[in-house]
Amino acid sequence: MRSVLKKFSTRTLDLLLPPLCLVCDDPVGGVATLCAACWKTIPFIAPPFCACCGAPFDIPVGDGMVCGSCLVQPPHYHAARAAMIYDDASRGLVLGFKHGDRTYTAKALATWMYRAGGDMLAGADYLMPVPLHRWRLFKRRYNQSSLLAHHIGVLSGKAVMPDLLRRIRATPIQGKLKRKERQDNVRGAFAIAPHHHALINGKNIVLIDDVLTTGATAEECARILLKAGASQVDVLTLSRVKSVV
Repeated sequence: MRSVLKKFSTRTLDLLLPPLCLVCDDPVGGVATLCAACWKTIPFIAPPFCACCGAPFDIPVGDGMVCGSCLVQPPHYHAARAAMIYDDASRGLVLGFKHGDRTYTAKALATWMYRAGGDMLAGADYLMPVPLHRWRLFKRRYNQSSLLAHHIGVLSGKAVMPDLLRRIRATPIQGKLKRKERQDNVRGAFAIAPHHHALINGKNIVLIDDVLTTGATAEECARILLKAGASQVDVLTLSRVKSVV
């Protein structure tokens, strides 16, 4: 009886408020999805890609290949994966979720991330969203990384630990900063929350964030967690630039 009522209420709601594409707002057949035209434009990441940072390769390569950037300067994290490339086609979707209060898209976006996460989610002990400083959280009203982590936790069955790390220093927005500037900007910005060292020691942790650009934030978080005794830190983001800038 309950399932019948649920189906009826869902169909009634769809008639009154038809589901719309997450990108262009055209009507679609299901809630929180893309229309066929927009689906073709979103640059979802598929192999081949760097075994370390997840950057896509332009030509076919063998499994386990690592890009030049990771060979020259290996990151602190073990591996990074992303659902899509951050470009002109995906920018509106990502920024609308991050800054435009389109929090209703979180479940769909997290589903794409869950598929991209693969083995790293299977081997995780905890999922940890990258924290916002309290003043930025107050201004934005929500942490987009925490919303994604919550839904990925439901899909994967993994515990979400939103307070393992604290952002102890408010940092300027990094949008226009280069790699070295971003590294300087986040250095010393994070710290292990009091009394949480025991939860971190020997654990595999997956950091959850929205965009991987230079990797400076992910690297600083990974460095702090490894220093506190984490066994491995991986990174899973909604999107990433095609190559490190």
